[in-house]
Amino acid sequence: MKTALIFPGQGSQFVGMGHDFYQKYDVSKQIYHSLDDTLGRNLSKEIFFGSNMSLLKTQNAQPSIMTTSIAIYVALVSENLINMKTISCVAGHSLGEYSALVCNGSLKFDNSVKLLKVRSKAMQESMPEGTGGMLALIGCSLEKVNKIIEMTQNYGKVFVANDNAIGQIVISGEKNAIEYIENKSKKLEIKKAIKLPVSAPFHCELINNAATVMDEEISNYQFENFSVPLYSNVTAEKCSVQDIKKLLIKQIVSKVRWREIVLNMIRDGVKNFVEIGPGSVLTNLVKRISKEVKVISISKTEDIDKLEAMKQ
Repeated sequence: MKTALIFPGQGSQFVGMGHDFYQKYDVSKQIYHSLDDTLGRNLSKEIFFGSNMSLLKTQNAQPSIMTTSIAIYVALVSENLINMKTISCVAGHSLGEYSALVCNGSLKFDNSVKLLKVRSKAMQESMPEGTGGMLALIGCSLEKVNKIIEMTQNYGKVFVANDNAIGQIVISGEKNAIEYIENKSKKLEIKKAIKLPVSAPFHCELINNAATVMDEEISNYQFENFSVPLYSNVTAEKCSVQDIKKLLIKQIVSKVRWREIVLNMIRDGVKNFVEIGPGSVLTNLVKRISKEVKVISISKTEDIDKLEAMKQ
């Protein structure tokens, strides 16, 4: 039975995430120490004991989530609960793709931290704060969202940022247009519109500057061959190590095709999904996409028992 590892993206963070792994497993502790050493600051303290406001900042959230995912992963490997030889494929939601690359043996952990330091800063500074935003639209099909975008183009530029699941689409755009859609959500027959706490409109052409910065930075890094196939956010299909650099650059301004990734994994025979990292956002999305697969999230040490239950 094929199993996929999936890794969450920005928005899944919470204060205290990973602290139980840090306390229980030396390998996890080493990952957090490596984060601090690589950044030259004590981000671990912010992760474990800081404020929600501080952790929400893109430059803190992105490396923190990736680090927590890897800290959990190495603990599972050290306990022989997960082995990449028994995993069929991996994927990550947006920045989660960096976690997937580390677990897949393609990118060294400290290099992932360095890249996310540049990525998060570039994304945060890509537009003046307050000039753009993101909105989650619940209960809308992709076709309906595209019509809404067309209807509101006079108010500003809007794009589909995340196709997460059936009835869950995230849009990015200029402030006036985003606010118009939020305020007129009932009139536009949107079941629920939720403004996301982000500093810029991610995954659209409005942050082209961030893609340019990453294009220059990523050329300094070496990516090794994948241990198992990786499904790309940009194509929703398996990608090659030869293409990964350009895909990571393009990912910044492209729609995250999560619904399609999950459907394509199922098409390719995946029956089990294991989400590794803070929260259970992706677990809930997979459940919305298909009722025919098993899915668990490993976010806290007490979740480890779920792995044994999945095998039954």
